[in-house]
Amino acid sequence: MQKSQVMNNESFQQKKTKTTLIERKTMNKERKNSRRHFLKTATAAMAAVAVTDMAGGGRAIADSQEKPMVYFTEDISAAGLLKVYAKINQHITGNVAIKIHTGEPHGPNIIPREMVKTLQQSIPNSKLVETNTLYEGKRKTTKQHRETIHINGWDFCEVDIMDEDGAVMLPVKGGKHFKEMSIAKNMLNYDSMLVLTHFKGHAMGGYGGSLKNIAIGCADGSIGKRMVHAANDSKPIPEWLAGEILQENMVESAKATIDYFGKHIVYINVLRNMSVDCDCAGIRAAKPTAPDIGILASTDILAIDQASIDMVYALPEHQRHDLQERIESRKGLRQLTYMKEMKMGNDQYELIKL
Repeated sequence: MQKSQVMNNESFQQKKTKTTLIERKTMNKERKNSRRHFLKTATAAMAAVAVTDMAGGGRAIADSQEKPMVYFTEDISAAGLLKVYAKINQHITGNVAIKIHTGEPHGPNIIPREMVKTLQQSIPNSKLVETNTLYEGKRKTTKQHRETIHINGWDFCEVDIMDEDGAVMLPVKGGKHFKEMSIAKNMLNYDSMLVLTHFKGHAMGGYGGSLKNIAIGCADGSIGKRMVHAANDSKPIPEWLAGEILQENMVESAKATIDYFGKHIVYINVLRNMSVDCDCAGIRAAKPTAPDIGILASTDILAIDQASIDMVYALPEHQRHDLQERIESRKGLRQLTYMKEMKMGNDQYELIKL
């Protein structure tokens, strides 16, 4: 793939999508996956954990030859992280970007740094990567972001703020909202990407899994994030999109990154300290009411986010209630159905307990 030219704000105004929120027709297609479907799938997924393990060689789901594998461990530790990563790293080569969410200062729920440090040190030629934010916080500028990286303890290795030097436009194949997306320029310096995600709720997305980590996290702060969050709203303080349109925008943004890396991108979700709030809420994040579950890993982005949702929905009602309400009130499940429509993965998977 040829590298695109760095896009400035003037060219963004010329290239940005012409479709406005007002002009978009109200979606008349109901989500195929209702709450009942997710609860049913969740129950099957948790049952699969009980019957499938690497030693027994059992099958979690029938006819799994065409279904992606999702590896699962209850061991939320550095050892558990290394164990699941070893199952998905066959095509992780060359310069490796480890996409994390650095979080606002002193956030209580981010993945423990020692876990990430152990993993990063085991991956040759790897760096942590992030991008600056669109919202006003302590990561909006590169200077602020580096201060936050230090406060939160991520500076045990080099951290590449990928939009420090600008952005590039990458194609969105098959998109209905975007034909291209503004992505952090330095992402093109990497041969492979490990998407390392703290799975949790999100104020606008409903939940933040692997999809959100790259959909927002690889878009540059000044242009790409505005495209996703506000479409063609060029006002200094944009009107933020919400609901299914936002979810679809995120999916299309992520597709640009996934298509760029091809088979050289893999995903890990850590289901721990799952507040209804994202790590961008920092110390304001609500206290988690869902219990820790474990770590999931896959080479399929739809499979891993589907499995994460299934495991949350399989919890007893009083434990899943808050997170489920956050997901559904923001139309978060549209992330999954639209990924399927965009042929970005498979929502039928084989769950393998390690």
